[in-house]
Amino acid sequence: MNRFYGTGVAMVTPFDADGQVDYQGLKNLVNSLIDGGVEYLVSLGTTGESVTLSEQEKKKVFAYTAEVVAGRVNLVAGIGGNNTREVAAQVKQFDTTGYDAILSASPNYNKPTQEGIYQHYKAIAEASALPVILYNVPGRTGSNVSAETTLRLAKDFKNIIGIKEASGNFDQLNQIMRDKPEDFLLISGDDPISLPMIALGAVGVISVIGNALPRQFSDMIRLCLKGDFKAAQKGHSALIDFTRMMFAEGSPAGVKTALKYLGVCGDVVRLPLVQVSSSLAGKIVQETKLLAAPVAVH
Repeated sequence: MNRFYGTGVAMVTPFDADGQVDYQGLKNLVNSLIDGGVEYLVSLGTTGESVTLSEQEKKKVFAYTAEVVAGRVNLVAGIGGNNTREVAAQVKQFDTTGYDAILSASPNYNKPTQEGIYQHYKAIAEASALPVILYNVPGRTGSNVSAETTLRLAKDFKNIIGIKEASGNFDQLNQIMRDKPEDFLLISGDDPISLPMIALGAVGVISVIGNALPRQFSDMIRLCLKGDFKAAQKGHSALIDFTRMMFAEGSPAGVKTALKYLGVCGDVVRLPLVQVSSSLAGKIVQETKLLAAPVAVH
């Protein structure tokens, strides 16, 4: 399971000026992240605006991403939704070529009970040929995957190997760390608290800001994993303002602004998301200039 230690990046999906998937931009992004030293990539997670892509677009993005990655790092596919039957079918039919795991967010909007969440993930686990990583993000889904439900799933299904936890609830994180199976992975799903989560026992992060600052962020995470928190805190502190800006007007519009400045891809997002305001864009560019040099794309 150490394939998922360190920094994973929830990749944005680049779009061109007409709103179509920009495959050259996607290639640039994959190469810049690998060159930046991240440990693994996540294709079409929620940061990838997956809910705005058609099924045909998703299949093409998944296949092209695997082709460009070409086994250089581990690769995770984001497959989720709030229709359990449909999600399980997508997982079962997924072409696993080049992929190492599935990341699936808890259902949004429906607000299922804990038993409903358990049964949802049970159906996914039984359908999946790949290991499954749970994703708890109550701020976006409207419901929390409790520690008890996480632990129940971890113990009942060997192919459920970890959770991307973005609840920010340290009482919940404490309980998961104390009671989880030894090989079950706790992964930060929230960039600003990755350092304290690793101090608690998390094995890394699935990051948004890593799209733009892969070297800086993954270096900081590796220091955390080595237990050198004094050195890591310098990097953590340097990223506070940048991280705040990335989410000030919604994700991934913020990080796409930084990526445009870096020459990786454009800043187009699909509705209902919109690009950040010109005032915030100017601040993001200035902060990016302080933290990173433009990327050499290839």
